[in-house]
Amino acid sequence: MNQYGRYGRPVTLRDGLRSYKEKMKEISVLSLICSCLYPESRKNLMGEFEDMDIKPINKRASGQAFEVILKSPSPVSDASHCVTTPPKKDISLEDIQKKLEAAEDRRRSQEAQVLRALAEKRDHERDVLMKAMEENSNFSRMAEEKLQLKMEQIQENRMAYLASIMERLQEKEKHAQEVRRNKELREEITA
Repeated sequence: MNQYGRYGRPVTLRDGLRSYKEKMKEISVLSLICSCLYPESRKNLMGEFEDMDIKPINKRASGQAFEVILKSPSPVSDASHCVTTPPKKDISLEDIQKKLEAAEDRRRSQEAQVLRALAEKRDHERDVLMKAMEENSNFSRMAEEKLQLKMEQIQENRMAYLASIMERLQEKEKHAQEVRRNKELREEITA
């Protein structure tokens, strides 16, 4: 592949895109030309191009040339393009009544579905609320039990501490009485 484009300058991305667009235009023109060269495919395409006339011009060294002539619209062609609406079907009162009843049934069933969905949602919310209340009461009960155990432990520790203090005081009192007795005995002996 040549890295230089026209005028001897390097090929850029923009040049590549431009040449790609030109090739795509050529391909669409080429398909039109091919449809003119092959009459069996042209018969199929002529239904699409009724307002066009394609005439081949002399061959050239670079390929085949064509002239495309657009025809002016004729009054006959306007009539062929006129789209008619299908005839309206006569609708009886019974048919209308049946359709109205069917629509009412659809509306009722849709309403019932909506109400059912709302009831399910309400039940789910109630279940979630009950579960949350149960968990909250369980947590409160557990916290209360822990607090009660802690308070009992504190009370037991306090009672044990007070008993130990009372025991020490009694020992000190006994010791003090012994010291007083010994002191009195010494005083009696020395006196």
